Amino acid sequence: MAARRPARIKPGQALGEAAVERLRPGVIRTLLGTAALVGGIVLAGVAASASGEDAANTALGVVMLFMLAVALLGPLVARLCAWLIGLPLRAGAAPAVLASANTLANARRLASAITPIVLAIAFSSTLVFLHTSEDHAMAGQRRAGIVSDHIVSAPGGLPADTADRAASVPGVAAAVGVLRTGVLVTTGSSLQGETAQGVSGSGRALAAVQDLDVRTGRLADLGPGRVAVDASLAQSAHVRVGDRLRLRLPDGTKAAPEVVATYGRGLGIARITLPRAALATHVTSAFDADVLVRDHAGADREAVAAALGKRLGERVTGRDGYAAAEDRDRALNAWSNTTMAAVLGGFAAVAAVNTLVMTVLDRRRELGTLRLIGSTRRQVLGMVRWEALLVATAGVALGTAIALATLVPMARGLTGEGPYVPPLTYAGFVGAAVALGLAATVLPARAALRRETPGGAR
Repeated sequence: MAARRPARIKPGQALGEAAVERLRPGVIRTLLGTAALVGGIVLAGVAASASGEDAANTALGVVMLFMLAVALLGPLVARLCAWLIGLPLRAGAAPAVLASANTLANARRLASAITPIVLAIAFSSTLVFLHTSEDHAMAGQRRAGIVSDHIVSAPGGLPADTADRAASVPGVAAAVGVLRTGVLVTTGSSLQGETAQGVSGSGRALAAVQDLDVRTGRLADLGPGRVAVDASLAQSAHVRVGDRLRLRLPDGTKAAPEVVATYGRGLGIARITLPRAALATHVTSAFDADVLVRDHAGADREAVAAALGKRLGERVTGRDGYAAAEDRDRALNAWSNTTMAAVLGGFAAVAAVNTLVMTVLDRRRELGTLRLIGSTRRQVLGMVRWEALLVATAGVALGTAIALATLVPMARGLTGEGPYVPPLTYAGFVGAAVALGLAATVLPARAALRRETPGGAR
């Protein structure tokens, strides 16, 4: 489609149009870009008003629509960025003034350089910072939700009677075994996997070792045929206290327990809480992952921990040690997500470098002309550096805006909080974009200036 018009016009006319950039983008391109921009804004509003998985799923389309809008409206966006970011440059020295005028006059060339940087920043930030937001919220919920004094665990799991044996230790007020697994929950016409915990003992005993941040209902009502659900999941599944939650147990058995409570710390602990007996016969290994123990008020914590270790013969840790171990496990699991972000960001970086290098090499005649009319080599390289900084700044700003428009509804839907952006990680992204922009423009410009200029001068 792009080659259709140049192939039809006369060669002389084609050369004339190639020498001077068209000021107005095509009508079809403008209409499509405007539609993508409006669609992205509307979809961002829909995602912001939704919750749970609905918000996260809707937000996935936001980044694609905004990226499409930036690509289609590139010349207009680039001209706006060149004018806005170029304001302080016009008050600077000659190379900065020339860089501002050059980018403003060549918006299409600027757009082709900005778009890959926007792509790299937007996608990498969305992938990495969504994971950091989940980790941050999960760690906070886990630390606030585990209120037991001791956690008994073993690499291969714990027998079902471990909680009863722990409860018989002097100084122990409550001991709850936790069987961790996953279930499928019916949300509308689809099934989605969710974490689940089967707990031994009563709801009152569970409240003594876990603070699930109950929003509605009572954990004390938990029992056979009853379930407690994370509040965001309940909203996605359109159930409230007293309704039936349709789900499939680990072996595929259908169940519809009654919802007796909703709570707010499902991301850090488990999204669904059931009696242990409801899960034990439907899993391949009915061993408890942990036993949570709460001491009597005034009991000697170290003495109780020693007695538990002696009685049970298993590892006994405090809540801080347990949280640290869980954080290490999450850090190991984060490598896959980081690798995916690195691969996508790497492809986008390669595209950005190729585009910038080709753009500079295509300007050899322009750079040579600047040298012929009296510009020094230092001034020309200074202009190129300022242009690279302008391109990097515009790309980072647009990519960050797109990432935030995607991350805010996504993070709120998944965690109930805003996105968590580690400053050093974001600074690394910005530094990498600026470094790539400078390297991919200054190095080819140096090479071009070493060659012959159009008039034979060097």
